[in-house]
Amino acid sequence: MNDALRFLLLPGWLDSGPAHWQSRWEALHGCERVQQDDWVWPRRGDWMARLDDVLLADLRPAVLIAHSLGCQLTAAWAAHSRHTARVRAALLVAPPDTEREDIPPNLFNWRPIVRARLPFTGVMVVSSDDPYCAPDRAAGMARDWGSPITDIGLRGHINGDSGLGDWPEGWALLQSITV
Repeated sequence: MNDALRFLLLPGWLDSGPAHWQSRWEALHGCERVQQDDWVWPRRGDWMARLDDVLLADLRPAVLIAHSLGCQLTAAWAAHSRHTARVRAALLVAPPDTEREDIPPNLFNWRPIVRARLPFTGVMVVSSDDPYCAPDRAAGMARDWGSPITDIGLRGHINGDSGLGDWPEGWALLQSITV
């Protein structure tokens, strides 16, 4: 890992469990998980403020490694923060469509989806059978955020249930955007 960079994990709703590739990367690669005060009823503004706090606590530039709601956090934070220059790049994995009719009420305050172009390099990874986001909706977010998209096939929500293990392909993709 590049010691000049911080690798910040931005988990989604309910955090990432031990089988999740984010948790594995935390153990394997020394990535730092951004802890939120409320994983069950996440408030967008609170999560954005927490990300600002974490970024301001260390002078090194950061790489954001977002999964699910962490992708929505990245977009919302980037559109409003004055500290976006602290971020070198972002890996955006399995963004959920928080504007769907069947989204849990816990996530209503993540509407509307922030669609502003990201002010840093980003790449999105999606699955063609993600139960929380249709491929065309993910493609629209990627386009709006200015992030190329990689579809890794039938991997569900690209989480601990997806059978990715340590997900070395994802780590290699992350490394390709941080050089």
